[in-house]
Amino acid sequence: MPESPDLEARVTALESEVRQLSDRVRHTEQDAAAARVLAGGADRDVAEIRTDVREVRTEVREFRDQNNRVLNAMREDLTDVRTDLTELQQTVGTGFRRMDAEFQKVDSKFIELRGLLDASAASHQQIADLLARLIAQQGERPNDK
Repeated sequence: MPESPDLEARVTALESEVRQLSDRVRHTEQDAAAARVLAGGADRDVAEIRTDVREVRTEVREFRDQNNRVLNAMREDLTDVRTDLTELQQTVGTGFRRMDAEFQKVDSKFIELRGLLDASAASHQQIADLLARLIAQQGERPNDK
């Protein structure tokens, strides 16, 4: 077979193209290896995120449970305070009614006493008037001594 001059140029071109393809394959292999490394990192990141999300959910659940316990305790305290206030109002209300009744008794006694004092004052005034008239009459008479 005779060699054509074109064959040598074609072989050279093919060798050049094979080198380029080899370089591209090597770069592609390197890119694929880098992509595998990145994918592994992303996979680990996703696993960490899932773990973090689980931890956050757990923390939120614990916070909600604690918050519910606090609110329930506050509700019980408020119920106790309301009961105590109701009992106190009833007790104080009874006490105030009794106190009002006693004050009414005191007021009526003061009114009664005021009447007695007014009557006594009127009696004293009559006595004073009689004494003044008696003194005036004695001043008009001569002394019998």
